[in-house]
Formats: sequence, C-alpha cells, structure tokens
Amino acid sequence: MISARSIFVLLLLACTGLLGFGYYLQYVTGLEPCPLCILQRLAFFALLAVSLVAAIHAPGKLGIRIYAGLGLLATAIGGTLAGRQIWLQHLPADQVPECGPGLEYMLDVFPVFEALRMILAGSGECAEIDWTFLGLSIAQWSFGWFVVLGLVCLYLLVAAGRFEPPFRLFK
Repeated sequence: MISARSIFVLLLLACTGLLGFGYYLQYVTGLEPCPLCILQRLAFFALLAVSLVAAIHAPGKLGIRIYAGLGLLATAIGGTLAGRQIWLQHLPADQVPECGPGLEYMLDVFPVFEALRMILAGSGECAEIDWTFLGLSIAQWSFGWFVVLGLVCLYLLVAAGRFEPPFRLFK
C-alpha cells in the first residue's frame, strides 16, 4: 500500500517536471509565455508548494484532507485558466481579442483586480498556438495535467482514512 506521503511526493515531482519543461520552452527554445500561461504556472507552483509541505509534514487523516483540498483548489483554478486559454485558441480569427499589454505592465499600472480581469479576458497572444505535441497545444496539455493531478488530490481527499498513520521520528 502506498502512503499519502508518497503520493504527495509524486505530485511534487510531477509539478517540478511540468514547471521545468515550461522553463525549458521559455529559456531554451525562446517561447515566451502569455499572461494566462504564467497564471497556470502559478497554479502548478501552488500545488508544488502544498505537496512539498505535505510530504515534509506527513500529516494524519485531517491533514491529508486539508492538503488534498488545497491541492484540488490549485488544480481547479489552473484547469479553469487552461480551459479559458483553450477556448481562446479555438475562437474564429475575427473574434480573437487584440493583443494587450504584457503581464508586468498590467500589474505595474492597473490595480490587481483590474489587471486580473484583463488577463482573464485574454488577448491575441493567449490565442496563439506556438507549440504542439501529438496534436495538442501547451494549454491542452496543461489542462490534461490539471485534470490528472486534480483526480489524485480528489483521491487523497476521499481516501484519507485508508492510509496508515504516518511514521513519526518524535512522539
């Protein structure tokens, strides 16, 4: 039987790999992320942080549920962002929003909630498909990973009572 700690470590490794690949695409291949891509990275990073803390903490049943719930929230937000980007990518060319200012500019000039509204509205750069693998765009792969990781978090949330109590060094 696999422990909850092991599953959190697997979530941690998956997020590390996904973020690492995103940074590879950005810094090695020169593919600049759009604002929605950056927010998706933040969702992966949030799941990574929750998984890291959970793996170190080795929580009991309630802790597993709390960490899994936070992870599920991160994957739901990330999946929603990826879904929005997929929707933008499939709009007819005449309905694609115009390219807007960059994320850094929006955060510097506009209040946070106004900048977030502008980011979620999307822009022409979020609708571009610059890279595909097996016929799927980065946003589609991201959505798929959010679904898979969300299902793992959901499993942890539901099955928290089935895990053995964590091994503790100190009592």
